[in-house]
Amino acid sequence: MNKVHFDKKNLKSFIALLLVATLTACSSAPPQNTSDLCEIFRENRSWYKDAAAASEKWGMPIALPMSIMYQESSFKHNARPPMRWFIGFIPYGRGSSAYGYSQAKTVTWDEYVKEADRFWASRDDFADAIDFIGWYIDKTQRLNNVSKWDGYKQYLNYHEGWGGYRRGSYKNKAWLQTIARRVDDRAKIYSSQLKKCEKELQRGWLWRLLFS
Repeated sequence: MNKVHFDKKNLKSFIALLLVATLTACSSAPPQNTSDLCEIFRENRSWYKDAAAASEKWGMPIALPMSIMYQESSFKHNARPPMRWFIGFIPYGRGSSAYGYSQAKTVTWDEYVKEADRFWASRDDFADAIDFIGWYIDKTQRLNNVSKWDGYKQYLNYHEGWGGYRRGSYKNKAWLQTIARRVDDRAKIYSSQLKKCEKELQRGWLWRLLFS
């Protein structure tokens, strides 16, 4: 009887540890080396699978949404705009409703959820966040005729919105144009890096176990 009780206790402990591990994996810490896309995907193998799926679905290069995500949240799953303070110590809300990996605002996220039929999606889930960015890139091309490979103009749309871009709201924002160029440059660097490791990333766990 004691042995059965002991086994049940261990089983409960194992299930609890498995649950904690699962929750930890779902909200992983940012990658250690965010300057190298190969290292990002090696550290988070499921991210490559999710990014490749979004790339195939929305017809965009993997490197661009990853560069946008780096700029927006530094790959922090629960990133938010900083809290604003009145007279230094009274909080009165954040600058916007942006949240998660993609820093999608609530209104835009709700539009995505409805149009993409992803009612279960969450802004702090990597797969959902990169799919959202893919949806935004695709819609930017359709609405404003911006190439899915043009990181500069795509980011201006992402930051200012489709209407803001058409109105030229970015033209008097030199700081934003500088950031958009950084996003484009980083996307090109990421793309070059990915070419060197994508075949490795496409291999399954069994291949890695046997041959790595």
